[in-house]
Amino acid sequence: MKSVHLYRKLLLACAAFVGLAHASDFTGVYARIDKVVLEPNGDSPERIQVWGVFSLADPGHPNEYSAPARGYLYFKVDRNLQAAQAARNEWNDLKQVAGTREIVAFGMRGNRPQIRKADAKPESPEAYPINMGVHKPGNRTDYAPVRALLEYKD
Repeated sequence: MKSVHLYRKLLLACAAFVGLAHASDFTGVYARIDKVVLEPNGDSPERIQVWGVFSLADPGHPNEYSAPARGYLYFKVDRNLQAAQAARNEWNDLKQVAGTREIVAFGMRGNRPQIRKADAKPESPEAYPINMGVHKPGNRTDYAPVRALLEYKD
């Protein structure tokens, strides 16, 4: 009988942990990237335009994301050399997936970038949010922001 109670407690603890693990998405941006423009050049870029479709984290709700929107994000590197190199490394990752229709995640919740319209002049870039790198959600196609990007039609 004690083993049954212990098993139930263990099962409840595991269920609570799984619920907490799922409720902590720290990703700021899910994206389907069409193209990347590095400024002033690709050798030592200071700014980046990331064109595509984006779903942004809702800062007030830990697992909510905006409906997908088309446009571009405009970022600049941090003046800190280490952060600047990390940003450039991530920008290379973003460039590699551009045009592939793969979904990627980057940035961090709390730094909500502005999705700019295609005809908006690229000015006042935002600081690029370094977090855990660029990653692919893989087979998590049932996750709401990923599914929304996969189903997005112009």
